[in-house]
Amino acid sequence: MSKAKKPVLAKLSDLQAGNYVDCFVQLAEKQRKTLADGKPFITCKYRDAKRTVGAVPIWGDAPLFEQALDWQVGQFFKVRATYTEHEKYGPQLDVEQIRQVEDRDRADGFSELDFVERSRHDPAEMFAELETIVTGEIVDGPLRVLVLNLLTTHAATLKTLPASTRHFYTFAGGWLEHTLSVARSCIWLSDRYAAQFPELNPPLNRGLVVAAAVLHDIGRVRGVDLPPGQPGHVNVPGELFGHLFLGYDMIRTAAHAVPDLDPELLDLLLHCVITPLRLPERGASRFPCIPEALILHHADELDGKMEMHVRCLTRDTSEGPFTDRDPVLGRPLLKARKV
Repeated sequence: MSKAKKPVLAKLSDLQAGNYVDCFVQLAEKQRKTLADGKPFITCKYRDAKRTVGAVPIWGDAPLFEQALDWQVGQFFKVRATYTEHEKYGPQLDVEQIRQVEDRDRADGFSELDFVERSRHDPAEMFAELETIVTGEIVDGPLRVLVLNLLTTHAATLKTLPASTRHFYTFAGGWLEHTLSVARSCIWLSDRYAAQFPELNPPLNRGLVVAAAVLHDIGRVRGVDLPPGQPGHVNVPGELFGHLFLGYDMIRTAAHAVPDLDPELLDLLLHCVITPLRLPERGASRFPCIPEALILHHADELDGKMEMHVRCLTRDTSEGPFTDRDPVLGRPLLKARKV
């Protein structure tokens, strides 16, 4: 395609052979190499959330060579290039112009979130729904204030946070998607068992279950780092203490700003947060001692396992009736079904 034609702005993952475009990319790999005759060159690979492609080498006598020496993996660039599919080298960008991304590029649609997998649901809408659940379902005023304060304080992070970094909902917005699902299940289960067991005295505390559902993974705010355009990873506090105890600390600290909060209710909330799972490798240290914690435990476990199963079944590309062994689930799943 003639480069006299004005390039169009497009995503790397949408390009087809011959497209002449401007696009935003992240440097995924850079290597400096030398030919046998001593001629230096640099090879680069660029990526977005769905595709990684190579590029025509930058030779030592090219104007870009000196600039490229300072490029760092993980940096974002705006490139003008032709996308080709070479018979020998595969998909490539033939780069004509390149510069680091600037703030003004956001007006053209640049976002770091385009370089990581993210929830199919809008994070602002999910966050608003979560706030609506808290406002409508937690009757106890001080408890409601505590939960809303924590959500508001960490709103920006929660909208891009994964539910976990290795197991379930591992994408940006995964925390909100998982937490909303768990909260909805906990509401239904609370109503179901409150009706089935009216002899409970005191009755099942629906507001406590909802508060625990919303805050059960709040500790990931402090336990996961979110480098721009890269998957989240567990940081030093996350490794040292785990998200459950980080969450315990966050909730107890936030409770100081809500002096009217019932101390017993706070203790029960904290108990729910640190006892969702028995397995030590998942961070728990105590068995659930109240029915509200039991409801949270099973709602949380089911939702996480279901997401892992669905991801395995929908993304597997192996042949045969079973998926490849899923490294997280530890087993293959049956995919050759007609009913």
